[in-house]
Amino acid sequence: MLNHHGKPAFLNQLTLPADLVVALNQLDSKQAISAARLMDDESLVATLEFPELHHAVNILLDLAHHQRWAPLETLAEDRLADLLQSLNHKEQERILSHLSQPTRSSVLRLMHYPADTAGGIMTTEFLQVPIGWTVERTLQHIREVESTRETVYAIYVVNEQKQLQFVVPLRKLVCADPNAELIALWKGESPVVVRALTDKEAVAQIIRRHDYLAVPVVDEEHTIIGIVTVDDVIDTLMEEAAEDISRFGGAEHIGKPYLHVNFWLMIRKRGGWLAALFLGEMLTASAMQYYEFQLEKAVVLAMFIPLIMSSGGNSGSQATSLLIRGLALGEVHLKDWWRVLLRELPTGLILGTLLGAVGFLRIEVWQHAGLFDYGEYSLLIAFTIWVALVGIVTFGSCVGSMLPFLLQRVGFDPASASAPLVATLVDVIGLVIYFSVAALFLTGTLL
Repeated sequence: MLNHHGKPAFLNQLTLPADLVVALNQLDSKQAISAARLMDDESLVATLEFPELHHAVNILLDLAHHQRWAPLETLAEDRLADLLQSLNHKEQERILSHLSQPTRSSVLRLMHYPADTAGGIMTTEFLQVPIGWTVERTLQHIREVESTRETVYAIYVVNEQKQLQFVVPLRKLVCADPNAELIALWKGESPVVVRALTDKEAVAQIIRRHDYLAVPVVDEEHTIIGIVTVDDVIDTLMEEAAEDISRFGGAEHIGKPYLHVNFWLMIRKRGGWLAALFLGEMLTASAMQYYEFQLEKAVVLAMFIPLIMSSGGNSGSQATSLLIRGLALGEVHLKDWWRVLLRELPTGLILGTLLGAVGFLRIEVWQHAGLFDYGEYSLLIAFTIWVALVGIVTFGSCVGSMLPFLLQRVGFDPASASAPLVATLVDVIGLVIYFSVAALFLTGTLL
């Protein structure tokens, strides 16, 4: 809705950047671009800072098209680098050529690092001061440059060789004697740092473990080249969680809001996984064809195939979910695979025994209550179901727990061990276990 000045009404009604992001996300791309053109530089920069802004890349291209470079100069360099990486090389070069040399150099350095590393999510806008400064001089410096720095969580103190010596929290600095030298605030502890190529999940664990708001990133000479802030970690981990959820559901990560994904992209992202899972399920059909003779002789066995298959798949999916979470949080490591197996093996046996007992009772109750006639060998059928469930649930738990380890070992994301994938693997072997147990108990009677 436009007001009498021709502006969208929300531009006057909303003042908080987060609220502007929500309003812009409710518009289509053309409307969002038109609204962004009417925003002042300060509001526009604050809005573009949010990774949740759906139309950020399109707004960036529109700014470049209209030669509106001022917002890009004041936009956080790490955010600008993220947006530029969504563009093709020609568009990147055009925008970078119009930025100031310091901004261009910082952005290019950030774009050099892989997106899943500390270097890929760090910001180069931090406060660094010489070790010989006093508290008063440092506070004055903060007042002078605060507007050009993304955060002032902490001050990074370096020696004459620009090597990081220690970190002074802003709170400690404010409370200190103004005439004291910074080194007087140092207790001698070495700062916790990460390297540019450190995996972002490892950085998240460090920030979580030490309860930091930011962690410095250093090079081989121990020179600080950037910092990773807690909000950067949260943003990247939320994005990674979205990817893991997509994979675990048996699809590729779309990377866009659901309603903004075009039809053919949706087909491509979902079709590959569905085709792979379909081919896997064809092995289930092959297994059933192999046991066609047994099914013809004992049709009653077919009634329990869905029960058998779903139980194995469910137990495998449970184990997979627990292990993916454990690996993601660092609670479990690749070397712990044998400990996990030793836990899942008895767990699967007990769970399978419990489910088998329920299945056994169900058959016997139905038989004796006259709800269904399983024939004169109902007791053997009940025992078959019981023993088969013990084997299948145990197998599902073991496979579901080991698959994330296997994928991580060969370099894949453990989250690729999706619930449908685990269920497909367990289905095939589950049928083999089921009919093998049936042959053991029912040969000479039903078979």
